[in-house]
Amino acid sequence: MELEGTIFKKFDTQKVKDSFQKREFVMEVSDGAYPQRIKMELTQDKCQLLDSHQEGDKIKVSFNIRGSEWQGKYFVNLQAWKIDGQGGSNTGNNGGGYNPPPPDNLNDGSDNDLPF
Repeated sequence: MELEGTIFKKFDTQKVKDSFQKREFVMEVSDGAYPQRIKMELTQDKCQLLDSHQEGDKIKVSFNIRGSEWQGKYFVNLQAWKIDGQGGSNTGNNGGGYNPPPPDNLNDGSDNDLPF
């Protein structure tokens, strides 16, 4: 999925475990009269993708939706894997675009639509 907007807030990289790090940021996206502020995250080596961008920069973010359950509570994360924008194009360390695996069960053959 892709989303265009402005960087509203950048946070520092957090080391969650010895083998895992994440960095969060908030995008402001136009939605008629009421702009939306949406929190996204970068993980592992993708944390550095935000370094060349500043708060206020217009960006286009490619991301995956990830869900998880922990102790009976459910969480949804918007996990960014590519950021293009005013601060330059940044696709990661591999020199080319990163092609993430397709989301699980996205195309199950049904024509289900989101309930909202």
